[in-house]
Amino acid sequence: MRDIVIIGAGAMGCLFAARLVEGGAQVTLVDVDTARLAALNRDGVTLADDAGTRTVPVRAALATAVTGPVDLVMLFTKGMHTAAAVRSMAHLAGPATYAVTLQNGLGNAEAIATVFAPDRVLIGVTDFPADLQAPTRVASHGAGHVWLGGLTTASMGAAASLAARFNASGLDTQVDAAVLVQIWEKVAFNAALNALATITGLPVGGLDTQPGRRIAAAVISEIIATAAAHAITLDRARIGAKVDFALANHRSHKPSMLQDRIAGRATEIESINGAVVAAAAAAGVPVPVTTTLADLVRMAEPNFPPP
Repeated sequence: MRDIVIIGAGAMGCLFAARLVEGGAQVTLVDVDTARLAALNRDGVTLADDAGTRTVPVRAALATAVTGPVDLVMLFTKGMHTAAAVRSMAHLAGPATYAVTLQNGLGNAEAIATVFAPDRVLIGVTDFPADLQAPTRVASHGAGHVWLGGLTTASMGAAASLAARFNASGLDTQVDAAVLVQIWEKVAFNAALNALATITGLPVGGLDTQPGRRIAAAVISEIIATAAAHAITLDRARIGAKVDFALANHRSHKPSMLQDRIAGRATEIESINGAVVAAAAAAGVPVPVTTTLADLVRMAEPNFPPP
């Protein structure tokens, strides 16, 4: 997979674009921010990681300026933009094109599968650190991983091929037939901490209190029950260990949902807590704490109440 289009020129999009270009891929970053696109075309991506700081040239364009078909379309937009983003790239789909989502939350793969055939959709999750320090500068320090699988059994072979491409580009990746477990466990982590930080305005360390831990534990329990109702078994100890690590080591970090709230932008609440509430309702599982957190975040959304 050499001809790759990445939709979303935020921190993760820029990180993956730079690493893949360094690994020999032909990458185009797509975004709707014309000022950022111009800066990326002019300056490239400046990547600061444990190997040092360097500038990697990339191509950046509006969706309408990219021609296809291409080998791979990657989505790094926020969940509420997935449907529109994938529709904007429908013209890039050919018989050999795959689409992959490493986005946060639930429902992204299903949105992609309305444009790309389900057998051409790959799903996964990543914990690579990435902070956008300027429109064209991204920092990524420390270890990160990608877990990758297929939306259907037929796409698992392509997951192995993409994992090899990622590994050749310094993006530590493994194929996981049970990748849905990884996706749901990240949703549990995000639902437990991100909404709570957004509501309180506190960084992660501010949640390290008895009330904060009680609320986070209740959310995790509700999501474990919801996943089980959908035949997905989550590891409570593993989720709890990730929460404990974040509370101890990322104390000053402001989750992206809180950053969006501070900036007056819409949040990903519907892709995270909101998506869990919907999945729970479909299975008849009560999730009162997750529902309450979702409603509290919704009440301060820029377009609330909906027209």
